[in-house]
Parts: sequence; C-alpha cells; structure tokens
Amino acid sequence: MAELRRDPRRDLLAGLTVAIVALPLALGFGVSSGLGAAAGLATAVVAGALAAVFGGSNLQVSGPTGAMTVVLVPIVARYGPTGVLTVGLMAGVMLVALAAARAGRYMRYVPAPVVEGFTLGIACVIGLQQIPNALGVPKPEGDRVLVVAWRAAEEFATSPNWTAVSLTAAVAAVMLVGARWRPTVPFSVLAVIAATITTQAAGLDGAAKPIGDLPARLPAPSLGFFEASALGALLAPAVAVAALAALESLLSASVADGMTVGQRHDPDRELFGQGLANIAAPLFGGVPATGAIARTAVNVRTGASSRLAALTHAAVLAAIVFTAAPLVSKIPLAALAGVLLATAIRMVEVGSLRAMLKATRSDALVLVLTALATLALDLVYAVVIGLLVAGALALRAVAQQARLDQVPLDEGDHTAEEHVLLAEHIVAYRIDGPLFFAAAHRFLLELTDVADVRVVILRMSRVSTMDASGALVLKDAVEKLNRRGILVLASGIRAGQRQVLDSVGALELLRHDGREYDTTPEAIQGAREHLEGTGVLPAASAQP
Repeated sequence: MAELRRDPRRDLLAGLTVAIVALPLALGFGVSSGLGAAAGLATAVVAGALAAVFGGSNLQVSGPTGAMTVVLVPIVARYGPTGVLTVGLMAGVMLVALAAARAGRYMRYVPAPVVEGFTLGIACVIGLQQIPNALGVPKPEGDRVLVVAWRAAEEFATSPNWTAVSLTAAVAAVMLVGARWRPTVPFSVLAVIAATITTQAAGLDGAAKPIGDLPARLPAPSLGFFEASALGALLAPAVAVAALAALESLLSASVADGMTVGQRHDPDRELFGQGLANIAAPLFGGVPATGAIARTAVNVRTGASSRLAALTHAAVLAAIVFTAAPLVSKIPLAALAGVLLATAIRMVEVGSLRAMLKATRSDALVLVLTALATLALDLVYAVVIGLLVAGALALRAVAQQARLDQVPLDEGDHTAEEHVLLAEHIVAYRIDGPLFFAAAHRFLLELTDVADVRVVILRMSRVSTMDASGALVLKDAVEKLNRRGILVLASGIRAGQRQVLDSVGALELLRHDGREYDTTPEAIQGAREHLEGTGVLPAASAQP
C-alpha cells in the first residue's frame, strides 16, 4: 500500500500510456487467436485487473500475448471457442496449484539460450500469423502457421489486395520508425487511427475488412461453455497453456525487476495471480492470459511504481469497451496486422542474439533448436526440447571435467630403494570431479585397463559428486580388478558419498579386510603389508 501512496499521478499516467499501447495489441491478439477482438479486450480488462491485484509483481501488466496466441490457434482449430475457454479455466486451476507447490522458484533454471530461442521463434510465428490479414485474404484452413501463411500467399497471388498490403506496411513502418525517433509516443495508436480514418474516408471498407461489431459492455460471467466430459481430451492443451503462462509471466516479471531498483517479484504469488486471472477470464469470454513483456516494459519506462498503473490500464480499456466500441469496430484488420508485425520485429533483440550465438557452440545450438522447434512444433515442445538439449550439453561439459589421473606414490618413511620396489607393484589413481552416469563408462574403461600391478589405490577425496550409476561402475571396476588378482584400496571417501556407495554394495566391497583408509599414506602402508603377506615384498622392506 505504501507504493500506491508514493506517486499516484505517475502511476495513473503510466497506466493510461500502457492502455493506449495495449488496445491495438489486445484487439490484434484476440483476432489472431480465433476468438475475435472482443475476447482480446475482455482478457485485457479482466485478467489485467486480477493479475495486478493478486500477482507477485508491482509492475507486471497482464493480458493476451503473442506467445499465448501461438498456442491457442491449433486449439481453436481442433476444439472450437468453447474448448479454448475450458482450456483457460483448467490452466488457471493448474497455475494456482503450481503456486501452492511453490514451483515459481524453478524459473531461474531456464537457460538464457532457451529463452532467446523461444522469443525468436515466437516472433517468427506471430509475424507469419499476420500474413492472411496483411494480404487481405480470408484465413485459410489449417493449424500449422507455415502452411496457413503459404496458402494465404497463394490466394493473394490469384487475387491481389494491395490496399491491405499498403495499410499493413504503413502501420508497421510508422511504428518501427517512430519508436526510434520518439520512443515515448504511442505510434501504434496513431497509426491505427490514421489507417481507420483513411479507409473510412476513401470508402475502402471492402478492400480493408474492419474488425466488425464489438459489444458495448463486458458479457455477464457464465460457465455455459464448460463440459465436464471434455476435460480428458483438453488436459494436454491445458498443461501446455499453463506451462506457457507460468514461463512467460515469470520471465516478464524478472525483466521488470531488472529494469528497476528496489523491486522484486514473488514468483509463487505471481503464479497465483495469473491462475486467478485465467480462471476468471474465460467466464467473460476471454482467452488465456500471461504477463506481457512489452506492456510491462512500457509500464516501467513511463514511471510506474505500484500496482495502480496496471489497474489503471485495465480500467481505461474497460472504459473504451463501454464508450468507444462502435469506433473501435471500424479498425481495419490489416492495420492490426501491421501493429503485430512491428511488435514481432521489435521482439527480436539482434545484439542479444548475436552475443548468444558467439558465446559457445552449445549455446548457439540450443538457441537455434529452440527457435526451430517453436516454429515447426509448438511452444511447450520447443521449451522442453531446448531444456533437454541444454541439459544434455551441460552434462557432457560436466562429465568432461571428471578425470582419473595416475599419481606418484608418497615416499613417506620409505627409502628410495623401497619406494621403487613398491612402485613396481602399486599404482595410485586420483579421481577428480563428478563420478556420475555421464562420466561413469569412460571411468570404467580407464580403470580396468590397469596392468602389471598387484594393488590399486583409489584416492577419492576430490570426488565432487557421485550418483548410483557412478557407484555401480566403481563397484564393477573393483570386482573386475579383484578377479584379476589385483587388490583395490580406497582412501578419502567423503561422508556424503558413503550412502550411495553403501546402497549399491560398493562400500562393503571396499571395506572388506580393511581396504578403506582415511588417508593415502595409510592406504600405501596397507598395500605394503598386503604385498609382504603375499611374499611379493620381503619382510625386511617393512623395517624402517
């Protein structure tokens, strides 16, 4: 509450500015989703207000987004509008459950190349989604954006609509050039207004199809769309929507934190707020919502310091619904396509992409694969693929740090002659780094390749981590060496690794006949006593 009282006028101004920026985006994303412009407005108003009140960020602005639209298009094509509303409701419940499970903290484990590739892929998909409206042709059938865009281009080739193309190009150009010239001016709204006036004055409604009728109020909340029998079929899409809503919202909140000083979001509360927003939005005919990075950035840049700004944004959009619906309904779809094309282009941070591609080959591979998967498959699969590839490459890098190095024996109290004699029969290896499944096989091959010795000493004090696979491989190596008549001794086993060694029986094997030692000198002494007992070393060599 202290933030609300700090500078309410700046928050009110920021909220008004964000609403002006959000209006064409809400309309455009509603149209792109397949549920219509009214659904986009309802989402911006209802979800925007609830997420502002109950979310975990003081600066987050929520509503329909391009990333969510990408996921919704195939759901609309397969299950229809009622299916999308049910999916949104289910996703909202899942987000509340994630908040209760305190899952928000895991967002920080998403690698930067995955996020960059994900954003690049989304930008490409949003741009391709606008092709039918930009070309002024009816949207072709299909749920694959590349196929739909290609069919729209073929339709345009047979009957070109240069009016729509010109409007789209003009709006996009005004936004892109204006953003560089005067970043604080809402050129998207100015361009859309100019395009609407031009089409109305010149009588171009036929060539530049308008949005169409919009309701002059929000619909009454209703659960009429809900069918319990459809829950099973809609579970997978709902999981995809919930995963995307969580990912994009937490990412947007993190971006807002990075743009300010002294602001820090609560990830679990943010999931809770987004969950409530997505439960409520379908009741008013709205599409699933997430935190919107672009609108949140505008909110921060215009001086917002509290939730009042996001609430003002929702209130202004609600006022537009009630007072200006007839005017808004005349906006050409081609103009909205221009807004979204410019938005897609501005989503791509060329400098960040270039830096990521130059960082390492692994980072570049993860980024490219995630972007291609976003374009060819869907967003959730893309993130999963990106995480799996990033995880595999990280494991490979960690596994390469594991080393098995032969080290010279500590001469200790032995004479030079005795030390040479011991070295002819004893070899000591130091294991450095992690001993886990990714490095275990190579470790086994190296260790069991030992020849012409009677005793192997494993110095394990530098093993950083060990899993069951590593412990099993260690046990297997000891057993193979024992069958060849080679005694294996161990020194320096850490307390945290005893449990995993004990669980697979490796610790018992190493402890047999006192083969485990605290220090390497003690292990060397034990090896010498073993060699004396077997007659390999004369008993006299044991004398100091």
